[in-house]
Amino acid sequence: MPLNENCSAVVLKKLPEKLGDPGRFLIPCDFTGLDNCLALADLGASINLMPLSIWKKLRLPTLNDTKMVLELVDRTISKPTRVAENIFVK
Repeated sequence: MPLNENCSAVVLKKLPEKLGDPGRFLIPCDFTGLDNCLALADLGASINLMPLSIWKKLRLPTLNDTKMVLELVDRTISKPTRVAENIFVK
């Protein structure tokens, strides 16, 4: 039985080269009255981190307490004190 390209790659251990992880990056936030607002995005976890001071300045909805510990792509640890869910980031 002939093997297709994907099967033969596995059998021959010729897997395609893995692309690098973009890791985390900053995305701009568009809020009136705030010139420099950047939120930290981590693609691997679908989580956006924002400094609490920015959140308070923007008077956004109340945050819930959390005991979450996040390990980011570069293995650094982040310990958010509060969390908001389902917030639209433009």
